[in-house]
Amino acid sequence: MSDITRLLEQWADGDADAFKALMPAVYQELRRLAEYYLRHERAGHTLQPTALVHEAYLRLAGMRELQLQNRAHFYGAAANVMRRVLVDYARQRNAAKRGGADRIMVEVDETLASSAGPNVDLIALDQALDALERIGPEKAQVVELRYFGGLSIEETAEYLNVAPGTVKRHWTFARAWLFERLNGSAPDEDAP
Repeated sequence: MSDITRLLEQWADGDADAFKALMPAVYQELRRLAEYYLRHERAGHTLQPTALVHEAYLRLAGMRELQLQNRAHFYGAAANVMRRVLVDYARQRNAAKRGGADRIMVEVDETLASSAGPNVDLIALDQALDALERIGPEKAQVVELRYFGGLSIEETAEYLNVAPGTVKRHWTFARAWLFERLNGSAPDEDAP
């Protein structure tokens, strides 16, 4: 059993100090993810990787009811939280601009870029993932884990407790569906 898994179990059992001990063990990986997300933001972006990690920490600390079983589960939850932080930040910034014409653009990794183009509007991606979740929740979860969580096919399969081949099929479908959705060619509800 890894230290991360042991600390997650202790935290789930009500040990608040376990979560405090967990963060130093995962901080560097969370910071790496935050740097990746923010690396291709617009010049002068005010949200920094440290702030993103700290906001994710605060939100995760309030989620004790989650049953995070291992490292992959933890990073899956962290990916979800970071996605929500970035989307909330984008929405707040757009609201401050009165009309939101200047949307925050996020460069996606090569695997999603082949489907979605070089830059994706984070709010549009969030809305597309929400729509995908309504028709294929497991497919949306694969995108969230792979893109926002930085998990490999194998780690995603472990998290979802499915075969790697299933993850690959969901990933292929989701990339194609998101490409159509983000380019305005997908109807509101598609069958997975």
